[in-house]
Amino acid sequence: MTNTRQTPPKERANGVIVGACLAFAAGMVGMAYAAVPLYDMFCRVTGYNGTTQRVEQASDVILDEKIKVTFDANVGPGLAWDFKPVQRDIDVRIGETVQVMYRAKNLSSKPTTGQATFNVTPMAAGAYFNKVQCFCFTETTLKPGEEMEMPVVFFVDPEIVKPVETKDIKTLTLSYTFYPREPSKPLAAVKDEETENRL
Repeated sequence: MTNTRQTPPKERANGVIVGACLAFAAGMVGMAYAAVPLYDMFCRVTGYNGTTQRVEQASDVILDEKIKVTFDANVGPGLAWDFKPVQRDIDVRIGETVQVMYRAKNLSSKPTTGQATFNVTPMAAGAYFNKVQCFCFTETTLKPGEEMEMPVVFFVDPEIVKPVETKDIKTLTLSYTFYPREPSKPLAAVKDEETENRL
């Protein structure tokens, strides 16, 4: 007669609890990795938190009404750059596509790379601030002492005058902060490096 030992109900319950906890922990780690790109996508689609919109073409509707756009520039810790707008503010017709310039200078003795983050205040206006071209879409590398002027091409969507929360806005502020970045390597260089590491 074979003696089969059955798992006591208490041990089975403990196993289920341990498995559920491990699954929950794995799910939370996965959500943590997904949270940043999902939040970024949400902000870009809705304009939440003053995130501006990226568009491929200029507006074909221009209103007679004007709005003032002021420009702000900041540099994050670890990046020895002087960074500022060429002009502090402009009055622009709503829907009119305009170009403004920012200027950055590398104050360090070595080449450095930065990338800018951005937002618009008041935050409710972010969904109506459309960028056609911007230095913030890519990394910027400056040699020691190098100075560069960088364009931003944008328009304020005429739809801004319709919602109750944005129709009375008369001034917007476009703000950038440059942070240090490790320069991105071309894909071929990354593959060569991986091959060397395997040898």
